[in-house]
Amino acid sequence: MKLFAHLHKLTMQFFIIFASIMMMLTVLRQLYDPNLAFDLKSIYTIMVFSLAAALTGLILYAPEQATERQMRMRMAVHFIALEAILVALAAMMGLVEQASGVLLLAAQIAVVYAIVRLLSWRSDRRSADEINAQLRAWRNKGE
Repeated sequence: MKLFAHLHKLTMQFFIIFASIMMMLTVLRQLYDPNLAFDLKSIYTIMVFSLAAALTGLILYAPEQATERQMRMRMAVHFIALEAILVALAAMMGLVEQASGVLLLAAQIAVVYAIVRLLSWRSDRRSADEINAQLRAWRNKGE
């Protein structure tokens, strides 16, 4: 994948991550503290976390075609780095202090990660299906 295409994908993932976090926090706030509103500082904090999460996607960039095993290893490293960076960032910002807060944050990160991976897989699958259909049409046209 070319670097520009990968950066475009990272930008899209930033928006998916941001929207996923906003939806998750909206549901959690509705359940646990319905009177708590989003202030501007909260939105900027979510944007910083979304940007940090999206930038860790550079771990997945491979200028050459990577094997499936290499990509799985990159995804494992990416997930571990993502968890570590975001939990450390939250601790530095004073957003989590107790073990239960760290565990809840780690679980939320895992859920958002799964959502982003699923949406990315669906998009990649759709692109692959379109390419395969074009290849079949081109092959049938030549016969």
